[in-house]
Amino acid sequence: MEANKNAVVAQSGGPSPVINNSLRGILEACREFPNRFGRIYGGWHGIEGVLTEELLDLSAQKEEEIQLLRTTPAAGSIGTCRYKLKSSQREDFQRVIDVFRAHQVGYFFYIGGNDSMDTAAKVARLAQERGLNLVAVGVSKTIDNDVGDSEFKLIDHTPGYGSVARFWACNIQNANEENMGSSPSDPVLVIQVMGRKIGFIPAAARLADPKREMPLQIYMPESRVGLEELTDNVNDELNRRGRVIVILSEGFDVGDIGELKDAFGHTAFSSSIVTAQQVVVNHLNRVGLKAQGAARGQVAGTDQRAAIIYASAVDLEEAYKVGQNAVVIAVEHGSGYMSTILRRPGPIYNVDYDKVPLEVVANSERKFPQSWIAPNRIDVTDEFVRYARPLIGEDWVSVPVVNGLQRFARLERIFAEKRLPEYVPQAYRKVSATAP
Repeated sequence: MEANKNAVVAQSGGPSPVINNSLRGILEACREFPNRFGRIYGGWHGIEGVLTEELLDLSAQKEEEIQLLRTTPAAGSIGTCRYKLKSSQREDFQRVIDVFRAHQVGYFFYIGGNDSMDTAAKVARLAQERGLNLVAVGVSKTIDNDVGDSEFKLIDHTPGYGSVARFWACNIQNANEENMGSSPSDPVLVIQVMGRKIGFIPAAARLADPKREMPLQIYMPESRVGLEELTDNVNDELNRRGRVIVILSEGFDVGDIGELKDAFGHTAFSSSIVTAQQVVVNHLNRVGLKAQGAARGQVAGTDQRAAIIYASAVDLEEAYKVGQNAVVIAVEHGSGYMSTILRRPGPIYNVDYDKVPLEVVANSERKFPQSWIAPNRIDVTDEFVRYARPLIGEDWVSVPVVNGLQRFARLERIFAEKRLPEYVPQAYRKVSATAP
């Protein structure tokens, strides 16, 4: 790789509370190699910003704002997207190469999950085919913890998961306090959490009650429990304890909910006509409860992946180091890898930062281990608790506050000068052509 090549950092998919600390880790690590990196640009709204040649100049930002990225949640700093580069979209791929050439880009860091790693792998492969000297490295991120393998040999966990697990551990504690007081009228509380097909997020509810003192039932996608069996379980618990808290994965099968699909083909549950929680609550109230009162429900939205106040300090630190490690990988090992976390063996929690080939994790989908599902299928085992407990950390993260409000990073809209003709991404051309 020639000296002083520019770099592009971009994000894709759903964000997390700690994603910007990975961005900060990349920026600050690049500064440690002044003879390798020139200017650092941010793809404005992910790969879409590369296609439209909207490259935010991160090297021109104030140092104070870069430091504030540490406790700035979600993806408002440089934006994210759900634009999928499909193999058939040859013009899009060529456009990426053209933009990188035009701006002397020699490094591409893509922060995201399994679909994002697929994009990074395709860009790396195409650059090699087209003779562009480009180092492409993936930076792992997903709140679902579903990147990699179910044996945890490629990656132990992804940045983002620990913070969402902490969000639910704390919020289930709060919900239990409320339910204890209101149970004479609201004996059943149904709480819907994120988790399309993978149960790591709903499983984290158990961290609120590792001694199993709450009347808590957890319904993960892997539980394979239907609505009628759920009803029986709820009434059995009402007979025993007089109240019950139901943790329901958004992907719990209740039939047609009028769901929409995103560009990756994933169901966007928060954009659906009805929610699984509402169907379950309606059903329980319709068939009747074995207790006085009614079932009540609540649905958390994107707040569970955007609440910095619930972030795990462990997760925050690991997100930063995963970003740093991506730069080291780029410099020492070259293109085609994803920065990853591996847990050291033994009872004391400790990790190493490693790498895995992008091709291996592209479009991967880790399953929740069956051995971590309790025999009754509505709980998780102590082994899962031992795995997840260190990820949520100990103390609260200190968030800067000004005039009673959180102080987030605000990057200036300083963009690289465009050097190519305007371009409409291929997936949007039909929409543009039919728009009034």
